[in-house]
Amino acid sequence: MKIPNPTFWGFSSSSANILLLVFVVMNLPQNVSTGRFDGNETDRIALLEFKNQISSDPKGVLNSWNHSHHHCQWQGIRCDARHQSVIALNLPGASLSGSISPRIGNLSFLKFIHLEENQFHGGIPQEVGRLFRLRFLNLSNNTLNGEMPVNVSQCSKLRVISLNWNKLEGKIPSELGSLKKLEILYVGPNNLTGKIPSTFGNLSSINALSFTFNSLKGNLPEEISFLTSLIFLAMGSNKLTGQIPSSIKIPVSVTNCSNLEVIDLGNNKREGGVPYDLRHLLNLRILSLQRNLLGGNSTKDWDFSYTFDKLQIWKARNDITDYRSNF
Repeated sequence: MKIPNPTFWGFSSSSANILLLVFVVMNLPQNVSTGRFDGNETDRIALLEFKNQISSDPKGVLNSWNHSHHHCQWQGIRCDARHQSVIALNLPGASLSGSISPRIGNLSFLKFIHLEENQFHGGIPQEVGRLFRLRFLNLSNNTLNGEMPVNVSQCSKLRVISLNWNKLEGKIPSELGSLKKLEILYVGPNNLTGKIPSTFGNLSSINALSFTFNSLKGNLPEEISFLTSLIFLAMGSNKLTGQIPSSIKIPVSVTNCSNLEVIDLGNNKREGGVPYDLRHLLNLRILSLQRNLLGGNSTKDWDFSYTFDKLQIWKARNDITDYRSNF
């Protein structure tokens, strides 16, 4: 699953800048030429170790990774002009099979890792946490397993983490809440368990959170209401329980979640009423609550929806008597 177009979930045009970094990385040039054959030997060795862990390369994308070319000329590699250090590893859709070498942690100037739509298996190396300049990490659509590496929390400049469509398991590291610059975090579908960390309330720059199609349980943390930059929140198809926190609102004194446009809490085990304070989310355009235990056989449970001009509510198979899909 590719990181979606910002208009896919009904985002406004002003939200398009959220994914600008994604599109820039997707369009990085595959080959970068240089007239010099000296440069960073540590990077060259690390890349060769990466290649050594590849068991299948049906498209021959790594054919240029040899001693006849400077490593900055290898396909999928981008270097900075001054130091000839690798700043981007960009091989999406290359049909590569193998594991990700721990030596990737030796690429100390690396800013972008884009390995979406391959067949990488095994775990995500903890050594990724040594990439202090890393801004973009996209390993979606592979068969990676094991736990999410806690050390990723040391990459303080990260803006995008996309780990969709893998086989990751275990708990979501609470340490990820320290990533103050993180804007996008996609970790579903996977096999993640446990609770959504309350530390995620510290993700002050986050625009999009997606945990869909995992086995997460427990309540949605109240701290989510601290995320004033949040636009997209998707937690459907988990095992979340309890009521929707009443704090998902905009108090008069604090504009909490004022930019929120999409909420997906469908296919969980939530119960109770729907907070009337949702009416304060003036930018809300999509609210997915289907297949829960919400409502109390009263249309009053959905009275908040009448404050919106254009709101899609998906609430099929809830305990309600009123069904409205467009407002």
